[in-house]
Amino acid sequence: MASSEEDGTVEEKENNNKKRTKSALATAWLTFYNIAMTAGWLVLAMAMMRFYIQKGTHKGLYRSIARTLKFFQTFALVEVGHCAIGIVRTSVIVTGVQVCSRIFMVWFITNSIRQIQNEESVILFLVVWTVTEITRYSYYTFNLLHHLPYFIKWARYNLFIVLYPLGVIGELMTIYAALPFVRRSGMYSMRLPNKYNVSFDYYYCLIIVILSYIPLFPQLYFHMLRQRRRVLHGEVIVEKDD
Repeated sequence: MASSEEDGTVEEKENNNKKRTKSALATAWLTFYNIAMTAGWLVLAMAMMRFYIQKGTHKGLYRSIARTLKFFQTFALVEVGHCAIGIVRTSVIVTGVQVCSRIFMVWFITNSIRQIQNEESVILFLVVWTVTEITRYSYYTFNLLHHLPYFIKWARYNLFIVLYPLGVIGELMTIYAALPFVRRSGMYSMRLPNKYNVSFDYYYCLIIVILSYIPLFPQLYFHMLRQRRRVLHGEVIVEKDD
């Protein structure tokens, strides 16, 4: 009996050690990742400010930062993986929608349609994204290091109240500005007849994307408001089952 109990104790200790090792590795990776992303968006912010100071105009700004923007925004797909494997306790669906919508805006709207790259709406959502991401990744970094300044915590859960709607306005205006060019060019569309016997119209796809903001934006916005109440005011949020 004593031997059996000792074996059980040893096994339990080994399991606990493995869990601690995995937790330490996950924390180290998340810290590195968030520092890198904070630095990346700071580089973007400085590049945008430098361009505007030197040129005195926003025209050409997007093209000057496009490569860096595409890299860091696309790399954010890693965050969906973080949620999926459980090292971050956030909804895979919420994270996936947010990350993929950004990637769609970068690759399939702004990057693909050069005629809209100088629109004011592009600069609007770029500025909003940059401020949001610097704040968000800074918050995660300091939180992981257990040294979270209050002003970063405050910024994380207050700035979005204004920035989130402004970002959505910028994105919607950019997609709307892209519609005439998409319709004339027929880009990313497939017309019948073709060997695949499939029809797809990117123009109407973009209209559906615009309409999808109607149900999605309130859900994501109120999700952040619930998080804000929980973090800043200590409210316990009870989620109702459907």
